Amino acid sequence: MMMNDCFYCENGDKLKSLMIEVCKLDYSTVYLNRDQKHKGRCIVMFKDHKTEYFQLTPEENKGYFGELAKVAQAVWNLYQPDKINYATFGDGVPHVHVHVVPKYEGGLQWGEAFHDDVDKVLLPEEEYKEMVEELRKEILG
Repeated sequence: MMMNDCFYCENGDKLKSLMIEVCKLDYSTVYLNRDQKHKGRCIVMFKDHKTEYFQLTPEENKGYFGELAKVAQAVWNLYQPDKINYATFGDGVPHVHVHVVPKYEGGLQWGEAFHDDVDKVLLPEEEYKEMVEELRKEILG
């Protein structure tokens, strides 16, 4: 089922202005967030339009969260954070997705919930390309 007003299902200019597709997996699509105030921040979006985890079948749930763990491991390996935060909201964008947010001790928002009301850190396109390639290689093996 697709919703016309779903930011992720539309896969349009707004989405592309905020994130870059890294790869498609069996149950999800992985995106690199353009705002890199948390170096390595990604989003793992469930492949179909669902708004709640309980709407996923047991197989989808296991597959999706397995892929989420795989992406988190890739971020961990590449960027060596002290902790990864996992953020799920969805009231603004009702589609199952998780923000994988690497946090660094003594760094931005350490010891508090990640939030987007601080200045964005945007990178040159070449740096995004390198990060996407590194992540894709790390995730897909």
